[in-house]
Amino acid sequence: MHPVARKRGFASADLLAAWPELVGKQYHGKVQPGRLIWPRTKSTDGEPVAEPATLLVHTDGATALFFTHEAPQLRDRINAFLGWNAVGRIKVVQRPVLRSKKTTPKPLRELSEIENRRIEQKVADVSDERLKSALEKLGKCIVARSPAGNT
Repeated sequence: MHPVARKRGFASADLLAAWPELVGKQYHGKVQPGRLIWPRTKSTDGEPVAEPATLLVHTDGATALFFTHEAPQLRDRINAFLGWNAVGRIKVVQRPVLRSKKTTPKPLRELSEIENRRIEQKVADVSDERLKSALEKLGKCIVARSPAGNT
């Protein structure tokens, strides 16, 4: 588990990774998960009982108004995604959403004839043409990302 996910109370980073699909296009980039607040477990007959957590989300004031009405559906989608009733409540906190920088991948360098032939030789024994093509494409991408002469 990633330390940031653990610090924020998320059992795994899966929820954070799936967040854009869970909230949809309307709220992606406008609503950000803050943290999960797990209640203290209560014991009945000495057995701990797991209670659902409260999910804190951050958004601006205008979005908060609309999002609050759709929070129950999001809670159901999150619980279905996780496979159990992990989130019992969503609490909306009005504060700015941190924008992540959009990075564009570096362009791939051109491969030399020797590099192309070496990759083709490595996959030459693969009988399935689709698999062979996919492996060749993968190999070329991997080699193209490395500095020239390091293959």
